Amino acid sequence: MDTASRAWLNGFIGVLIFSGSLPATRVAVADFDPVFLTAARAAIAGLIALAVLALLRAPRPTREQARRLLIVAAGVVVGFPLLTAMALRHVTSAHSTVFIALLPLSTAAFGVLRGGERPRAAFWLFSVLGSLFVIGFAAAQGLRASPVGDLLMLAAIVVCGLGYAEGARLSRALGGWQVICWALVVSLPVMLALMAARWPAGFDGVGLPAWLGLAYVSLFSMLIGFVFWYRGLAQGGIAAVGQLQLLQPLFGLALAAGLLRESVSPAMLAVTVAVIGCVAGARRFSRPR
Repeated sequence: MDTASRAWLNGFIGVLIFSGSLPATRVAVADFDPVFLTAARAAIAGLIALAVLALLRAPRPTREQARRLLIVAAGVVVGFPLLTAMALRHVTSAHSTVFIALLPLSTAAFGVLRGGERPRAAFWLFSVLGSLFVIGFAAAQGLRASPVGDLLMLAAIVVCGLGYAEGARLSRALGGWQVICWALVVSLPVMLALMAARWPAGFDGVGLPAWLGLAYVSLFSMLIGFVFWYRGLAQGGIAAVGQLQLLQPLFGLALAAGLLRESVSPAMLAVTVAVIGCVAGARRFSRPR
């Protein structure tokens, strides 16, 4: 398997894992406070990451790399989990999943700004077209449902795109699993303190689905998924492999309908199919001439 194929395979596995994040978060916030959930998932993953780094004796990042790790942590360890958890108090998992189709554009934009990548003009055409489908969906349905939820999801997309792009750049020097592990460790003291501050009075009202949701977002969404995702971005390019995120809404809608029994409207399905159609075009023109 050549490098390009490995990049897309790693990216696909990462996207597949991430597709369960919003449904799992939706289940978890039914019983957990969003801030506590954000801190707990990061703290659990951070403790595991610390053990892995110590066991494998991974070299410490340089001061400059540590500074960039703070950007990664702000985007994918704190920002995206917290903003989506808050959004899912206002909108369904199926509704929020459609907004994930904006992630490729956000990631590609930060890849250009932070990583110096230069995709062809046709790439941006397909990326923007896919994003416009989502914006149209939000304008037609989402804003009537919950403007607060939609604005929180849009903010989550921005900070996540930054974290993805910065993490991909670091992966070329540190390696994919080291980047997410160090980002989790960097944020661990703050997350442990925040978790302790928001510790609930009791857990009697927390059901098994919420615990399973917390376990999934802690182990898979916060750690394992990023190992594959950052490796794929580093191997194949941030803008190119990032377009695989357009597939995430389809997987997320399937999980929302199958596991959570949420209603998937024809508009949601149509928008999702339309943005997936942009993946092939964006991939084709992802490299400069």
